[in-house]
Order: sequence, then structure tokens, then C-alpha cells
Amino acid sequence: MKRAFATLLMTAVSVTPAWAQKADGLAMTPQMGWNSWNKFACNIDEKLIRETADAMVKLGLKDAGYQYVNIDDCWHGARDANGEMHPDPQRFPSGIKALADYVHARGLKLGIYSDVGNTTCGGRPGSRGHEYQDARTYAAWGVDYIKYDWCDSKGLSAQGAYQTISDAIRASKRPMLLSMCEWGENKPWEWAAPIGHSWRTTGDIYPCWDCEMSHGSWSALGILRILDKQAGLRKYAGPGHWNDMDMLEVGMGMTEDEDRAHFSIWAMMNSPLILGNDLRSMPASVRSIIGRREVIAINQDPLGVQALRFYNQGQVELWAKPMANDEWAFMILNRGEAPLAYRYDWQQHTIGDDLSKREADFRKTTYRWTDAWTGKSGDTGKRLEVTVPAHGVVLLRLKKS
Repeated sequence: MKRAFATLLMTAVSVTPAWAQKADGLAMTPQMGWNSWNKFACNIDEKLIRETADAMVKLGLKDAGYQYVNIDDCWHGARDANGEMHPDPQRFPSGIKALADYVHARGLKLGIYSDVGNTTCGGRPGSRGHEYQDARTYAAWGVDYIKYDWCDSKGLSAQGAYQTISDAIRASKRPMLLSMCEWGENKPWEWAAPIGHSWRTTGDIYPCWDCEMSHGSWSALGILRILDKQAGLRKYAGPGHWNDMDMLEVGMGMTEDEDRAHFSIWAMMNSPLILGNDLRSMPASVRSIIGRREVIAINQDPLGVQALRFYNQGQVELWAKPMANDEWAFMILNRGEAPLAYRYDWQQHTIGDDLSKREADFRKTTYRWTDAWTGKSGDTGKRLEVTVPAHGVVLLRLKKS
């Protein structure tokens, strides 16, 4: 009966009935947290998760807004005779419930991973045919967040498969954030807003500025490659439903300027801020980037409007993000290989956004700006003169004087 019901949903039209909506009230701003995959892949255990939760609190990241501690693939053990999923007894001997209790006691939330198929990307048991059973299990464990992958998905309707797990979460009676990791293959932005709280828009990220790392049948993408694939998608995102540009690679091998640009771009684009580095051993330079509250505030702005690129001059791009209280975020992106001395005459430009119906006319209104990274300030009554690092950004927040 369960399989028949799931099959019915997978062949349904795009209209989503009121009883089949996602958990409400979650991700009203892009979710913030940490995920185990980028740094540790399958080399995970409960000790790592506990220590990461402790580090998130100790280093002030919880106070900066990070709240989810997410276990990615390879936590799984086996299903028992009743089909119930159990964690790997060697890696997670205390069980996920005890781990959730530990994380919750620190004022944080626990995330877990599964997949639409019979097997996960790492070859562990997936949730196909066990969607309602798994959602009940996760709810009983105290899980707060489910990342749901798209491996072993042959023959499945993406919309149907994700609707099924969304309905299962709702039936579990525990509000769990649904992060849809479908890689953008089936244009989830067109149908996923009632189903999940975020959806991946591309394949996996790779810690480089502008590259593509081929794995044969698929490729991982660098920062600029992912940014360029966001064209035309901003109208689909907003509070409770976000375009997800994948987990952050800050602290994973790029330069400091590239890391700051990466973090700034994700903030401007309202992508979830899910850290991927080892929080327990990161240098102060990395901590200063991921903990920069002025940049986080741009990502977490309650208006929830994704940035638009309003000027493109090859290696130089200008981006603007409408914000609450008639504020704006303004980013100069230098895609090039050399530092750029850049001058911008505010008086010669008006920024308009059809999506938010917002306009900044600097000839009529003077804005006070503050550099989100350096703290320097000025106003739009004078020409802006800045140096933008190679592979870097200048990021400003504008408030009416």
C-alpha cells in the first residue's frame, strides 16, 4: 500500500494539495550550519559530530547564527527485519538519538542525510520504499534537518520523489527542514517551493575559483562556474524556499581573497551558509571569514531577495541586493587575475529591480555605505574609489543618510 501511494504521488501533476505541504516556518532566512561531507566524506563518527558541535559554540559561530550540525552520507548501518534503519554500530555506537540530545543541549540542531534511491551516493541504504518509515525514525531520534540526495534515482520522477519525502516528514509530526540535493537536473526551482526549503541548483562544488573537475559522468564546479549558473533563478527564491549553491568551501584550500569572495557571493545570493571545513582546527583567518557578522547579516536579511547583477564589464561585475528598511548591499566582483583600481560615480547610476519593485536613485537620495569586510565608511555623495583584489570583491552595505 505504501509503495502504491508513493507511485501515485510520483505521477501526480504539479499542483500540490494543501495537505501535502512542507513543514512551515522553517528557513525563513537561508539556513546556516555545518555539514560533514566536504572535509570528511565517509570518514565520520559520533566523536567528530560532538566535537564539531562543541567547536561551533566555543568559537562563537552559534552566536553568529549557525545552528545546524549535519551528518552527511555514510552514517548508515543496516535495516533490521522490520525495515527500520540503524546507524553504523562502530561509528555511532551511542545512536543518533543520543547524538541529537547532545547537540540540542548546546542549543543547536541535528541534521541527517538520505537519498531517493535504494542506495545513497556512498552506497549505503537509501530511503526508496521506506520514506514514511525513515521520516518517523528520524523524528523519534530528534532530527531537525534532512538532506535528501538524488543518487540511484533511475526511473524516478524528481518532483514525485521529493514530494513523497516531504509528505512523510509532515506525517511524522516533527518539523524537519528538507534540503533537496537534486543537483538542478530537473529544474527544481520551478516546482520545489511547496515541497522543500532549499534545492540545489547545480552539481557539487569544488574548492577553486573558476574550474571544472570532471568525474567522468559528472563534474564538480568552482565558485564562478556555480555563480554563472544562477542566471534567471532569483525570482524563484524567497523566505522558506531558497536556491542552494551547495556547501561552502571556505578554509578548504583557496586563497583568503577567494574565500572572502566566495562567502560574499553566497551571502548576496541568499544561498544557505553551510560550512564544510574542520571547525576544530581552522586558523583564525578562516574563522574571521565565516564569522563575519556584517556579511552574514546580508545573507540573513529578512526581505529575502536574491542579488541581481546589474552591470557586466567582462572581468568586472556589479551586483546589488535589495534589503529590508530600504537598504541595499552592493558588491564589486573582480573575476580577473590582477588587483583592480576601480572608480564608481554613484551620481551617474540608478539601480532598479523589477522583482522587488525597489530603486536606488543616488541623484535624489544619499546613502551612507559601510564596507562589510573592513568597516570603512563613506557616502554616495562622493565617487567611490576602491581596490578590488584579484579573485576578490568589495562588499558594501548602504543605508539612507
